[in-house]
Amino acid sequence: MTLRDKIYEMISKDSLVYKGLDNLFCYIAKSLSLTKDKVSLEFDKMMQNGDIFEIRKGKYITIPSHGYAKGVFLGNAKGFGFVQTGAVKGEHDIFVPGNKTLGAIDGEKVIVKINAQTSEGSEGEIVKIYKSANSLVGVVNQVGDHFFVQPDNNHIPFDIRLIKSELKFAKDDRVVVKVLRHKEKLSGQVIEVLGKSDDVKAMEKGIIREHELYESFPDDVIAECDKLSMSVKACQKKNRLDLTKEEIFTIDGEDAQDFDDAVSIKRTGKGYILGVHIADVGEYVKKDSSLDEEAFNRGTSVYFPKSVLPMLPEVLSNGVCSLQEGVDRLTLSCIMEIDKNGKVVNYQICESVIKSVARLTYNQVNDLFNGKESKASKVKKSLFNMLELSKILQANKIKNGYLDFEIPECEFIFDEEGKAIDVVKRERNAAHRLIEDFMVLANEVVAKSFKIKGVPFVYRVHEAPRKEKLTAVKDFMEGLGISVPNLPEEIKPDYYQSLLKLVDGKDYESIVNKVLLRSMQKAKYMNKNLGHFGLALEYYCHFTSPIRRYPDLTIHRIIKETLHKKALSKTRMEELGLFTFEASEQSSLTERNAEKAEREVDDLWKAYIMKDKIGQEFEATISSVTSYGVFVELENGVEGLVRIEDLPQDGYLFLEKQLKLQGQNHTFRLGDRINVILIKANIFTRKLDFAYKKG
Repeated sequence: MTLRDKIYEMISKDSLVYKGLDNLFCYIAKSLSLTKDKVSLEFDKMMQNGDIFEIRKGKYITIPSHGYAKGVFLGNAKGFGFVQTGAVKGEHDIFVPGNKTLGAIDGEKVIVKINAQTSEGSEGEIVKIYKSANSLVGVVNQVGDHFFVQPDNNHIPFDIRLIKSELKFAKDDRVVVKVLRHKEKLSGQVIEVLGKSDDVKAMEKGIIREHELYESFPDDVIAECDKLSMSVKACQKKNRLDLTKEEIFTIDGEDAQDFDDAVSIKRTGKGYILGVHIADVGEYVKKDSSLDEEAFNRGTSVYFPKSVLPMLPEVLSNGVCSLQEGVDRLTLSCIMEIDKNGKVVNYQICESVIKSVARLTYNQVNDLFNGKESKASKVKKSLFNMLELSKILQANKIKNGYLDFEIPECEFIFDEEGKAIDVVKRERNAAHRLIEDFMVLANEVVAKSFKIKGVPFVYRVHEAPRKEKLTAVKDFMEGLGISVPNLPEEIKPDYYQSLLKLVDGKDYESIVNKVLLRSMQKAKYMNKNLGHFGLALEYYCHFTSPIRRYPDLTIHRIIKETLHKKALSKTRMEELGLFTFEASEQSSLTERNAEKAEREVDDLWKAYIMKDKIGQEFEATISSVTSYGVFVELENGVEGLVRIEDLPQDGYLFLEKQLKLQGQNHTFRLGDRINVILIKANIFTRKLDFAYKKG
């Protein structure tokens, strides 16, 4: 049990009342045989995280308890809001009237007192904002001599008055504002001017800042990087497995700059020896350093159509931590002995040093597989051995229940001014799948190894879908006339596979795939191994991308520590238990934030591309059905809404289970192909509106 758990248990049990925190800390420290300073530090952290609340002077309770809960405030343009206390929006939300918000704004973390509970839900009042918004983005307005910012976030129902700033700004500027709070009153100070309100690049930057993402790194982080050697020293190679003479190479995208994984293969009489070699970022980013703190806060690199916000400074991510061609690099290697059936029969996880013989791209490798000569011909034998093994692994994955929805990502095309002019679907080829297969296998082997060791670890968890979600999918598919097998008592991946086979090659295959994908839970990081449903694996982690993901860096450190020590003490195991919990929580949060920012920037550029196509006709597929209209997706992945008033005039009934709008003369259901005309493209709201076109 961690110190946090012990303090939580004491307060939960006793609802402690003490005159002065000093007396409280002394009591807890004496009870737990710890120093007062250690208790104080953890207690403060728990207060800041909303785990403990001072319900009245000197009386502390744990959250949730005593009719109090914590969550994220979801604001509304009309002034009221909800507190989202669960992982799923809407599932356990608490309604907060406009006069009981304590001045909270959308996205802030709050503690809410529940005042009433009915069959329709709960109502409460916010009693504490334990994590305030640092900043917000908006457009400057002027009223007389006073300036205000109108937030881009339309869930904030009021303008915020601006105080004096050293930066010059003017009406219609899009700005970043530091939020200042005095009790329930808010004001703001301009800390960055992004550009004019109608400048699409300023809008993109605004989305990035709204999610508190930044290109630059703090001075102390840069100073720490400056002290690091940008080449591998002889002393760093000691006690490492020397693989510099082996045929090891990287395969990445055309524009990639940071190469954190490399591969190697050898044929044996019994099968293959596959090496997955990952940049040893933990050798450079030490725990509790400024670099580490910044990486923890960022959690992940964030990828936009034209730029990347890296988790680590480029001097590391594109330099000494990048497995560049022809230079020595420190790595952690997972070397697997695999039989002819694709089963891992033995493995070694170790510190190593490699020298990549080639920096290859997916297209170069795929060209080789299709009979064209390319740079990949340099390692032709290895690549065809890899392709052979990849096909064996893919067959095994499918047999085990692996789910591959094959939903392509969007790729933007930009002009010389850096503005998007088109968007297309990016297709995966055999080279993509090959690398994916090898990385998944290494992740599985590492996760299983550390689960068996019993050492605290960060796992990538994907839990089984909720039965009610799958029931809705079954109803939808039966509405399409598909005979669907009954739901099993325990939902396993092979049931999903059976549903995918029912629509294989059918016109509605892609839509059913999306419906099935939406029915699944979201993957997350945990320090408990709960398996990965989508991959049909009992053990899984993220080991292969420590340059761009903090969970990978976390487990690299744990791997290195266990390699250097025969056994970990009980105290050290407790410390790792707490840290893996914190790293998992933070990494899941930063991942969701990054995904939302990436999606919003994509939507902005899609709206920008489409704004000059108003009046044009398109073929589209209905991708979602609501009571107020249907969402449609064009061939290039662009989505928009056809409002019910822009459908043929009829008396429509929304049939939620069948996901269709049923009229007397017209029916619109998920997966239907229809013709539409673009009638509105709003780059400010990032939304597209279409109208139905007969024929």
